[in-house]
Amino acid sequence: MTEGVRLDAADRAVLAARDGANAPPRIVAIIKGGDAVGEVVSQRVTDLSGGGGVADFVSAPAAGPRDQPAASGQPLLLIHDPAAPQWTELGTVPLTDADWLRQVAATKQIGGERPRQTWPLTMSTADALSYAGWRARIALLLPRLEDKNPFVSRLAWGELARAPYAAMDVARSRLDAAKVEGWIDDPALAARRSTYLTLLGFVGGPDDAARLDQRIEAALAAHDSKDLAAMIAADLEITDGAQIDWIETRIFGDRSRTMPEIEAGLLALTVLGDADGAVPRGKIIAAYRKFIKLRPPMAGFVAPQLADWNCWDAAPDYSALVNSNAVTDPASQFAIVNYLKRAAEAGVAVR
Repeated sequence: MTEGVRLDAADRAVLAARDGANAPPRIVAIIKGGDAVGEVVSQRVTDLSGGGGVADFVSAPAAGPRDQPAASGQPLLLIHDPAAPQWTELGTVPLTDADWLRQVAATKQIGGERPRQTWPLTMSTADALSYAGWRARIALLLPRLEDKNPFVSRLAWGELARAPYAAMDVARSRLDAAKVEGWIDDPALAARRSTYLTLLGFVGGPDDAARLDQRIEAALAAHDSKDLAAMIAADLEITDGAQIDWIETRIFGDRSRTMPEIEAGLLALTVLGDADGAVPRGKIIAAYRKFIKLRPPMAGFVAPQLADWNCWDAAPDYSALVNSNAVTDPASQFAIVNYLKRAAEAGVAVR
């Protein structure tokens, strides 16, 4: 669970500082919730910041201004889960960042359409914010990526990593591509490379696309699918889809490609098709239909996306595959049959 998810789920969040090494933390700033500056934290505090430990404290309320200078060192960010009796410490945060944290937390309240999250597929909590909320949050996070404060850095990267792809276009003209390239090349940030490659698609230019081409070729030569989907998506985003024909030939049509490589190519196209932005969905649909012809046994892989986009032009292709028994994989067969069923329900003649 990312720091941003924890902050969103909390009913209370505060910055608190200790008056001494063994003293309980006293609230110096309110991020969200109804606590008061000057209060001493009363419940147990579980440390998730990496320091370890659990402590018990006794309440001693006291009035004070909205933000109060920390007694010693940087204050702790404490959050309270409404379903748990204790506070949780996430890390140390400068008091000067209190208002920034309030702004980040407030983006959850921005109304609007909720995104359908497709990438990364494991981040099911990303739909807690609206598109407008995500765009506002990303704008706040961009300047704090790889911040010198470890908690702020984790928060910024973690939220960017789970953000809906379409909302990331707010990064255009807001971040230097050379800085992002530096993060991508930094071995210490290897775990964050896929996110930064995705980000590069929105902030990069022709030179970055040329370097991405080299990265992709090197990955394909080594049959290395790690970060491949992010690289392909970034390359297509920068070039407005100019390389789609190359993807069709080099990945879908090349019989030496492994399943993970093919899946990476399809994932990149799915994300771009869902966004329907710099690369129009029509181009993605055309690539999908080419994939059906190039890889008949795997044709069902793209059926759910085509159905979700209400694209029924592939119905004749799928009907022919079913009638010829060209698809033997049960999962792929099921996806195709379901597509044809939905097509029929939409009034498309299916033979």
